[in-house]
Amino acid sequence: MKDRNSFLTFFILILVGALVALAGSQGGATLGSVPVFALAVALAFLIQWLAFIPAYIFQTEKFYDLTGSFTYLTVTLIAVIFSAGADARAFLLAALVIIWALRLGTFLFRRIRKAGKDDRFDDIKPSFIRFLNAWTIQALWVTFTASAALIGITTATRKDLDLFALIGFLVWSLGFSIEVIADAQKSRFNADTANKGKFIRTGLWSRSRHPNYFGEILLWIGVLIITLPVLHGWQWVALISPLFVAFLLTRVSGVPLLEKKADAKWGGQAEYEEYKRNTPVLVPRLRKQ
Repeated sequence: MKDRNSFLTFFILILVGALVALAGSQGGATLGSVPVFALAVALAFLIQWLAFIPAYIFQTEKFYDLTGSFTYLTVTLIAVIFSAGADARAFLLAALVIIWALRLGTFLFRRIRKAGKDDRFDDIKPSFIRFLNAWTIQALWVTFTASAALIGITTATRKDLDLFALIGFLVWSLGFSIEVIADAQKSRFNADTANKGKFIRTGLWSRSRHPNYFGEILLWIGVLIITLPVLHGWQWVALISPLFVAFLLTRVSGVPLLEKKADAKWGGQAEYEEYKRNTPVLVPRLRKQ
């Protein structure tokens, strides 16, 4: 039954990806008769499926996150190269996605090398279709998350850099900085043997229980703001980018999972319960208490 449902999930994932590709391609650049946006989406899926083959054969998830980052880089570069008339806005969007992908990919790859494994995959790796779905979901994650940037890069509507570009860049910069600083603070905290068995509540983590996720959501809002002036018709599907990131991190795989793990590990301890009461889940408080 699980495998039957997994096959259904596989086809639904492909259908959703195809619908986003169709919507985002409206009024966009083409390569021959193929919309460049749709080509980028198809490439995102193809890369995941090719990477899945050795991952399944060798039963490893060690390059899962690295493949995701590589996919962002590849589809973004393809979008820029094959979009006729790519302008300053397109190059700005591409640069922001590339910088983010390089940083995140390096960070996640180092983390899994240190950890040795990702236990999220323990139950699904032996199953061909369930493990394949994990890679297909990553393709859809790339598609949804990068949709605003890719549409802004491939659209036939071109406008000079404006106030939207400036505001979007500043929002992206703030979000990116928060994410990088929060990740660095947590890495240093965990590397200190004196902190073994403890939870972090210093630096940005004293103002939010998940500041890195807040930064991630914020930077994709920045990307969308830059794209807004060139959107029209079905290209407004780009709105899915920050909405999907926020939904994923706050309702699915981010905050809920980490909160559950933290509660299981430190729940009932006075310091932890006080930290939870006084520290927002996501949006950092500006003042210290």
